[in-house]
Amino acid sequence: MADFFRPEVRAFFWRWREVLLAGVVIVLGLWWALGGVGITVWLGYIFIAIGIGWAVAGFQRARFAQGDDGPGVVQVRERRLAYFGPLDGGVIDVADLTMLELDPGSHPDPSWVLTGLGGQRIAIPVNAKGSEGLFDVFAALPGIRTQTVLDVLSRTPDARVIVWSKTKPLLH
Repeated sequence: MADFFRPEVRAFFWRWREVLLAGVVIVLGLWWALGGVGITVWLGYIFIAIGIGWAVAGFQRARFAQGDDGPGVVQVRERRLAYFGPLDGGVIDVADLTMLELDPGSHPDPSWVLTGLGGQRIAIPVNAKGSEGLFDVFAALPGIRTQTVLDVLSRTPDARVIVWSKTKPLLH
């Protein structure tokens, strides 16, 4: 059964799986809202609202995903981000992040460059295995705009771009 679909079609469905499942939830909600009786109508409206929220989040995740055929592996566990690459890697706590950049000139693929409190840097290719988990890490950074991240990623600038930096607290 796995050979029924071409690999490109399977990759497409896998990338857009959340949006497709959200569409199913919306259709189920519409069916209940328009044809139900009593509490089923209200459950239908709730399903529609949940489906719309899920579709928006899934659309953002699908735009962020760049595949997983790049070098290295990314792991996110308990707010600690680890990258294991063929030549380099590192571990950094999400709370210690001070800057997030996109470096389109890194070889062989564009990379996210994460800078920590101590100045340590980790360069993670945008298409490393497990890099889709970075979306949730980036979305949790204080003051970041996910639309900015998606715009920078989609247009791939010519030079390194600072996507987010931690604001320094004022002492007075």
